[in-house]
Order: sequence, then C-alpha cells, then structure tokens
Amino acid sequence: MFLDVSMCLSTLGSIPIRRFCVQKTCSRLTTSYNTCRRPFSALSARRRRTTIVPQLVADHFQASGRRISATTVRNRLHNAGLYARRPVVCVPLNGRQRRNRLCWARDHVSWTQQQWASVLFTDESRFTMESDSGRLLIWREQRTRYHQSNTVERHSYRGGGILVWAGISLGGHIDLHVFHGGTVTGLRYRDEILDPYVRPYAAAIGNDFILMDDNARPHRARIIEEYLEDHGLERMEWPDRSPDLNPIEHLWDYLGREVAAF
Repeated sequence: MFLDVSMCLSTLGSIPIRRFCVQKTCSRLTTSYNTCRRPFSALSARRRRTTIVPQLVADHFQASGRRISATTVRNRLHNAGLYARRPVVCVPLNGRQRRNRLCWARDHVSWTQQQWASVLFTDESRFTMESDSGRLLIWREQRTRYHQSNTVERHSYRGGGILVWAGISLGGHIDLHVFHGGTVTGLRYRDEILDPYVRPYAAAIGNDFILMDDNARPHRARIIEEYLEDHGLERMEWPDRSPDLNPIEHLWDYLGREVAAF
C-alpha cells in the first residue's frame, strides 16, 4: 500500500488538523501495511520449517536492513498461525506403499472389537541407553501435525543397543524377549519367538487367532511360512513399511522414554 503524503495534505486542507498528525498517521499506515516486510518471517518459516528464531532475525535484517527483536519475530509467526512444535517422524514411503496402506485401512475400518481381539500384534524394537538429543522443532500451523511438510523421515534400526520382541492384544500380552547377540534370522525367529511364545498363545485364543508381524526378511523366510502352515497359524497381510499402523508402537514409545530417562 503506497500513500502520497502531499495528496493527503491537499485532500485534508479544509479540515482543521495539524500537518504533523497527518504525516505521522500516513507513516504508520505505510509501515503497517508494507507487504514486503511484515510477512517475511512467516514466509521464511514456511519455506524452511526448521529455521530457528535467531536465524529469522538475521534473515530479516539482511533482506530489509531493519533490525527487529526475537520477540517481534515470534509474535509475527504466532499472528500468522505458526507455532514451534516437534515434527512427526515417519518412514519414507513411495506411491505404491501409500496406496497399499490406504487399501489396508479401508479393508479393516469396519472390523469389530471382537475381530480385533483375535489379533496378536507383534514387533521388534531396538533400544539404547543414549537419549535422543535431536529435539528438533519446526514451525507449523495448528492441526497440521501430520502434513507432509511437517514430518521428518527416519529409517528404522540405526544401529547400537539391544533388540527386543514383544506381542500385545486386547486381552493380554506376551513377555518381552531379548535377542542376545547376532543377527535375527528366520531360524531364530522360529525357535526363539514363534515356537515358545506365539504358538502357545494362539492355542489359548482358539481358531480365530491371527498373527500380525511386519514384512521383515526373517518373518517372511520360507522356514517361517512352512512353520505357520504346519501349525495352522493365520497371518494378517501387512502393508510394507507401516509401523505406525501397529498399536504396539505406543508401547515402544513409552519404553523408549523410560530407557532414556534411566
């Protein structure tokens, strides 16, 4: 918005008002509605979600030559609906994997509680004694937690720590199992997990029992397929790279916080 002070003065010439008041008012309007300056911080935060406030202050000075405080930047971001929040961490997905997840969700959205009660949700997770120091914050609007621009992709199992296995269902749980040393193979998965834990649990549930495990290589080995078939154990089809569909992830999150605080 551009205002010509001389035009204002000529227009208001017949009104008994001081010239200084007109100049001051026009100057304030020009400053308040300068579209090149006011939204700069919000635009920068939206384009680079992980930018911290001191960097936004420096960017604003470099772009406009005007110094503003960190408090001013925060206020402008809040006025634009942006608040510092931790990003959602998710695994990278391609188009096919996204479609498979959506199809799976639609196929199971109408399941009853009784149907879900027959499912044993299982998974492995790795824990370390080192807390996650990457407390990254991003700028995002309210109710946009799961927008793609507000998530951080991270691959599972980045090494270190111990690997554990567990199973949960609506009616109970299986004790935590620790894999001691070495790589988990199909043979170890059968001998350490399926035979001592899953098969007895399935017998207690009955004919409606369904095993949910992910598509990790040890789980899909031929020796595992043969074992499940020989013992009449049904397995739930599971979309690739979909840990967030598994309710046991909430257990891992709780355990992770407890371990980090130990």
